[in-house]
Parts: sequence; structure tokens; C-alpha cells
Amino acid sequence: MSKNDRTFAAPKGVPDYLPPDSATFVAVRDGLTAAARAAGYGHVELPVFEDTSLFARGVGESTDVVSKEMYTFADKGDRSVTLRPEGTAGVMRAVIEHGLDRGALPVKVAYSGPFFRYERPQAGRYRQLQQVGVEAIGVDDPALDAEVIAIADAGFRSLGLTGFRLEVTSLGDDTCRPQYRELLQQFLFDLPLDEETRRRAEINPLRVLDDKRPHVREMTADAPLMVDHLSDSARTHFDTVLAHLDAMGVPYTRNPRMVRGLDYYTKTTFEFVHDGLGAQSGIGGGGRYDGLMAQLGGQPLSGIGFGLGVDRTVLALAAEGVAPADTARCQVYGVPLGDEAKVRLAVLAHRFRAAGVSVDLAYGDRGMKSAMKGADRSGARVALVLGDRDIEADEVGVKNLATGEQEAVPTADVVARVTALLGRDA
Repeated sequence: MSKNDRTFAAPKGVPDYLPPDSATFVAVRDGLTAAARAAGYGHVELPVFEDTSLFARGVGESTDVVSKEMYTFADKGDRSVTLRPEGTAGVMRAVIEHGLDRGALPVKVAYSGPFFRYERPQAGRYRQLQQVGVEAIGVDDPALDAEVIAIADAGFRSLGLTGFRLEVTSLGDDTCRPQYRELLQQFLFDLPLDEETRRRAEINPLRVLDDKRPHVREMTADAPLMVDHLSDSARTHFDTVLAHLDAMGVPYTRNPRMVRGLDYYTKTTFEFVHDGLGAQSGIGGGGRYDGLMAQLGGQPLSGIGFGLGVDRTVLALAAEGVAPADTARCQVYGVPLGDEAKVRLAVLAHRFRAAGVSVDLAYGDRGMKSAMKGADRSGARVALVLGDRDIEADEVGVKNLATGEQEAVPTADVVARVTALLGRDA
């Protein structure tokens, strides 16, 4: 409840999306998922909460996500469960549990929905965040890495977003990561790190390079970088990914200091950045996670995926002044003048909706002037006006709300006439 204990308010850090602005949210979510569907990714619906150990083991206990940000609680059976902070671990659990990894590979799935992290709320950083994600599991092919990146790029561009950049790097593999880990730890242990940061360097030294504190970033400015210590196989994999991106015309920049916030990433790692968002500039990202399935009890199969922020993409579109969606809640608005007219327009509305046309009606026995104001506010392109004289003539007044022109159309022909009018306008 709010401070005066009289009304309820949404939890802190949880945004509401309401009409007409929610049309942009829906357009972003659907546009990003459409790009995945076009590449053959099937839909998967995941639980909103899972066993806590799934995320502790899969995401990594050294990450801020696990150590500081998870919503974890005991259920009535005294089992520790956690609201999902990300999607990959849950997808991997589902693939293993239902045996999809033993069928045709790669397993290609897409999902969308809310995820939860306890963070300090600010613009673009929410405690309930909305994401669209894809995962391609079971094939270690750099061409697949490039496909996943290209899907995200295409999704953003389909919405009209242009002011973003793609940053890519490689985090190596098990043939070079151990040696680099030892080299990086040697560098870090010579620095005057605080106790918590030193403990993080012992568990996963890459996490220190992701520290946003200015004094830590200054100390680690000369730290050895993974891209300078790749094995031949990891180097070849990364170069092949970039060659595929070049061939597809997907622009990118190399960012050798990139460290994603989750421990499971290996090899190809990427992030989409929009500078119009200030500090929370990341609008999506992902990478390859070759050891995750085995770590969660499945086969030693590789995978790659991404998570794209719907909330932040909405903000990025606003920063660019781009409207990706028609915010009109309907295409046709019915204006009944009398009880009999209301019944007849309700029947017509049912016929229009069956034909795929969205229709709303003026309810509440409003007069002509008030009802036409409702039509204007609805964003409809056509108004259907029906009174006693129209009923006697078996006609409906069809008004083009853009031009103001109105014509009388026989009732039997009104669906076809309006559908044609909407198609012509479109």
C-alpha cells in the first residue's frame, strides 16, 4: 500500500504498462520474438520460479545475480525456490528433463516474460524486467553463433531502432581459460584489492574486470585480456563468427574488455549497447555456454543464446523518437443512436471481429457529439454511425475519420466496404 495506507501501489521497481503506451511494449516484445520465429525457433514457456540451486550452480555463485540480486524464499514445503533471474538455466533444465537433447540438434527455442532481480531501481533497471530470449543448444558451430547475433540485430532494426551498436569478444574455451585465469589472478593479487573483491578474484577473476567502481577499473586498466591469450581453436572459432557477420552485413565492434554478468559464458560473447540510455546502456546480449549442460547434469553439449531487454528497448525507442506501433486500440468505432442501433452495431462488431478487424463501440447511451469524441480518442480510422433512419433504410453510415467523408452503405455490404477502405488506407 502507499504511505497513506489508503490505496495500493505497484511494488518499487516494477513498471506498469497501460494503454495507449502498452502498445509500444507489445510491439517490441512481438517484434523481437518474430525475428526468432523467422529463424525456426520454437516457443518454450518456463516456470517463473525454480529450485534455487539451479541458478546457484548454473549462473555462478560469484556473480552479483546469485550473491546479491535473487528473490529467494522457502515455500510451504520448506523448499528453497527463486524467482527466475535469467532464462538460460531454466531452458537448459527443461531440455535435460524432457530429453530434447537426445533428439534433433540443435534444439532452437525462444521465450519471453518477466525476470526478477533485486537491484536499486532507476531508469532502465527494474526489479521485474521483461526479456525476450533464444537458445540454440547442441551444436558447436560458429555459423550458429552468427545466426543468433543476427537475429537480435534484425529484431532491433525491425522496430526502427538504429542508434545502437553491437560489441563482440571471445572469452576463450577450456583449452586456454585455465592458463589465462592463472595469469589474471597473478595480476589481480598484486593489486590492493578490498577483501570482497579479492575473494571474487579467487572464485572467478573475470568478474573483477566487470567491476564498475572507478578505482577498480583504474587498477585493472592494464590487466591481461582473454582475446590476447586465445588458443588456436578458440581464435579460429571467433574469426569464423566475425567472417559470418561480415558476410551477412551485421556491423559490430570488438570490445576485448567485455565481461558479461553471468559465469557460464565461453567463446563468443556479445552485447548490444544504446548510448541514449545513460548508465543502463545495455539493451541485450548473450554468448556461448559450452559447459553449462554438463554442469547441470546433462550431456556435454554446447549452446548459445541471448536475452534482449524489452523495457530498455522501449526506452531506447523513446530516446530516438521512434514509435514502432500503432497505438490505436481499434480500427473501427461504432456510434449507435438508440437501443435498436446498439443491438445492430453489436452484431456488426461481431462480424468485423470474425473478419480480423478490431472494433469498439460507444457505450453508455452517449449522444452523437460525445460518441464521436470517443471515436477520435480511440484512434479508429472508420466510424460506423447508425440511427433510426439508417435502420429503416437498411443502411449504415460509414465515416472516414481521416477525411471526414461519410457515405451510406447497405448493411449487407458494410463489412466488405469497410474492410476494403481499411486496406486502401493502409
